Parts: sequence; structure tokens; C-alpha cells
Amino acid sequence: MQPTHYLLVSLPLRIFDDDPLAGLAATVGRDNGETLPFPIPSFKIGTLDALVQHADDLAKLNASCEAAVAKVADSLKSILDGDEDKAAQQKMVNDKPTDQYLRTFQWNKVRYRADRPLGELVENLQKELQNIDNDVKGKFSQHNSIKTTLATLQRKQTGNLSTKSLTPIVDPSLLIQDSEYLETHLVAVPTNARKEFIRSYETLAPMVVPRSCIQVAQDDEFTLFAVTTFKKTSAEFLQKCREQKWTPRQYKYVEGGREEEQRELDRVAREEKKVWGEALRLGRTGWSETVMIWAHVVTLRVFVETVLRYGLPLEFVCALVKTTPKQAKNVKAALDLAYSFLGGNAFGRDKRGRITKDDASLTSEMAAAGLGAAEGSEYTAYVYYEIDLP
Repeated sequence: MQPTHYLLVSLPLRIFDDDPLAGLAATVGRDNGETLPFPIPSFKIGTLDALVQHADDLAKLNASCEAAVAKVADSLKSILDGDEDKAAQQKMVNDKPTDQYLRTFQWNKVRYRADRPLGELVENLQKELQNIDNDVKGKFSQHNSIKTTLATLQRKQTGNLSTKSLTPIVDPSLLIQDSEYLETHLVAVPTNARKEFIRSYETLAPMVVPRSCIQVAQDDEFTLFAVTTFKKTSAEFLQKCREQKWTPRQYKYVEGGREEEQRELDRVAREEKKVWGEALRLGRTGWSETVMIWAHVVTLRVFVETVLRYGLPLEFVCALVKTTPKQAKNVKAALDLAYSFLGGNAFGRDKRGRITKDDASLTSEMAAAGLGAAEGSEYTAYVYYEIDLP
């Protein structure tokens, strides 16, 4: 299934003879996408200088929204082990599928009163985005941390003899304990080096107790040996083992240690399951909130840019075009062909009738009018924004 791509387009009513939405839909073409009405409230306009500043602030906030939505999508996918279908089921906005929310979008007048100054609305949206982004980031970070702890504990139970916990494996009676001069070392030796270890361990360092080597356990990869040395040469013996790629294992017998390890594993497993559930719920809320905020930010962008481009009185049509990334190029080409005249001298045509852009005059005209495409995006002769949801 192709990913969905949404375009928001605003055009002045004066260029249409009859139904503007039908005219815009005809330009887009039924094969290229579905054209739906997208209602824009009448906001307080303010001064030209303020509008230019809002346009700049909204462009930056739009980029933050896009990044936050992508981050939530990645987090949901990650916590669901990369299962795209399961992640898609979590992507609801206000308890509606995301597509339905955008197709039937209505400005939330209770949460963002349209009679408030634009600057205040932008600030509120910015704060809300920051808060939900921090909440999601914090909870998923907590889950990753506890998941790592659980994996470490599980590795101790299920790994090979060079890494796993020795508590359930080593019989304490094999170890020399509380001796003033002697101590027992546990060494994990790769199975293919077993004979070499038995042949050479006594001469690795001075004062290794002869014939003290005991095989404690064996798995597919390693054999665990216990060897006794005098304490004064212990460090040298262990270093020589490391040089041979034999792994000394730290182990100290603790009464009830085996049961304690299992209790700790069970506790962390329960905690991981609990935090997983919390992270999934917050991921679901994060998607709903960030997409909802983004839709409101784009609505404000359309309004501000429409005022700056088409002037007063405000008479315009705004539509949402549902398409695919591939077909979006066809939509853009059709819109440019039909509405490039709105750009004045910014758009000319070559001998074949293709649209060309006079970059120098375009830049100076935009600067004089206080207009500007968002950084890195292409200038269009009409109000045009994209929403590309992951």
C-alpha cells in the first residue's frame, strides 16, 4: 500500500467563475488525488509586521511538529518490535483514524479560541508540542533503560559460561574460603582450548597449586575451571589467563544468592511489562496530540500566508488534497500550470510553454512583500503546504 500524502492549497475566490472547490478539484484531477474542503476560521489579523513574524515562527514550529510526529512514529514502531501493522493501529487522533481526522478537520475552538491574538495561539501550540514531546521522550527512555537492565539479567541466566551468572552453577564447597594465603579462581576457557589450559595452567604464574584444577561446568562454547593459587600471585595468574583469551570470572558465594537473583529477574520483568504498557499508551496519546497540533499549525500557516499573498478582504478557498508521494508531483505540476499567473513576474514560460522562474526578481518581490518560502522549500505562486505522515 502506498503511503498517504496530504496537500493544503489556498486560492483567491476572484480567479474562479463558479464553484471554487469544484474548479480546484478539476485542476487536481480525480486520478491524482481526492480534493476535500478544509475550513479555516476567521482569526484576528493584526499588523503586517506581526503577520510576517508569525509566518516565520509558524515555519519553524511546523518543522518541530514534523520531527515530533516522526519521533512518535519511530517510538511506536520500536516498542512494537518493528510491526508496522500493529503500529498503524495505534495511530488514532481524537479516537478517529488519522485520515478521517484530517478529512473532517475542524478547528478546536474550545482549546484554541479563534478570537485570541495569533501570537498567543502560536505560543500555546508551541508549549503543548514541547510538553508532549518531552513526556513521550521521557517515558520511552525509561522503557529502554529498564529493557536493557532486563536483557542484562536474562543474559546472566541464559548466556554462556563466560557471561552468565555462576550463582546456580558453582558448588560453594569447591572454593577455598577464609584462607589467609590461598584462594580459588574460576576461569571460563573456550572448549577448543581446554587441553591447552589443563596442560599449562600450573606454569602460567608462580605459586599455582599443582593439580588444583577442577572442571566445574561445561556448555557448547566454554568449560569452567576452578584453580587454586597463593594470593600473592593471584593478579599475575589472572592477567596471564586474559592474555591467553581465557576469561576469569568474578564470583563470591552469598547465602540465598540463587533465589535473590531469580527474585530480581522477576521484579524487573514485571516492571518492564508495566512500563511497556505505559509507554504504549503515551505513544498513542503522543501521536494523537502531535498530529492534532500539526494540523492546527498548518491551518494557521495557510491563514497567515493567505492574508500576506492575497490581501484583504479575505476571500479564498482552502482544500485538502489526499494523494500519494508519487502522484503529488502530478498535482503540483497541474497546480503550477493553472495558477502560476498568481506569482506575477515570478513565473515566466519558455518557448515550449513550460513554466520558468525568474529567481532574481522572485527573491526581491518576496522580500519586498515580506513573503518567503520556508527554508529549503520551493516557492509557489499560491499558498501550498504538504503534510507527509510517517
